[in-house]
Parts: sequence; C-alpha cells; structure tokens
Amino acid sequence: MDRKKARIFREKKTVEAMIRLYCHEHHGTAGKELCADCQALRDYAFLRVKKCVFKEDKPTCKNCTIHCYSQQKKAQVKEIMRYSGPRMMFHSPGLALIHLIDGWKDKSLIEKFLEAREQKNSES
Repeated sequence: MDRKKARIFREKKTVEAMIRLYCHEHHGTAGKELCADCQALRDYAFLRVKKCVFKEDKPTCKNCTIHCYSQQKKAQVKEIMRYSGPRMMFHSPGLALIHLIDGWKDKSLIEKFLEAREQKNSES
C-alpha cells in the first residue's frame, strides 16, 4: 500500500477506534460491536473520507479547509473526539501518535508553526 492510501486507511481506522471507544463507554457495547447510531456515524465518516475532494492528499479533518460533515454529524463527531481523543493514548497509542504526526505534517499547521517562529525571532 502506498503512503497516500495508507493515510486514508489510518484515517478510517482512527475514526473507527474513537467511535468504538466512545460507544463502549457511553452505550455499553463491547468488542467490535457498535450501537446502531454509532455504526451509522462510522459509515457516514467512512463515506465522507471516501468522497473527500482532496483524495489521498487530504489533511486531518481538524485541519481541513472544507468541512463536509452535516451540522448534526459534525456535532456528534466533535463530542466523540473530545471524549476519545485524550483516551486514545491508552487504548490505541500507535494510532493516536500517528494521527498527531499526520496533523503536524498538514501544511496549515506547518505554516502556522513557521509564522509563530518567525514572529518570535523578530521580537527577540
């Protein structure tokens, strides 16, 4: 699998892990099982990743300039991310770390970092 397709695969795997963690803790599911609502959200997220206009060059959703989720789904995902994000290092540390690195690699974050560094140097 090439690197760009691997990123899409990881994106799906990460969102699924976050939804699963949330569902297990809030809806009492276990193993690979998801409740109907969380399964529908997982399927929706996978469809959005598949139809992303950036294709294999897609940034992490947090850093994306085009937010393609409906308002309702965006709110659901936001709640899940707030809950699962901090817990991912304990449940899926590899996925969490790679997701953070993917986010740092995104052009927008790199640009922000360079701008902040440049501003700090000019103030010194």
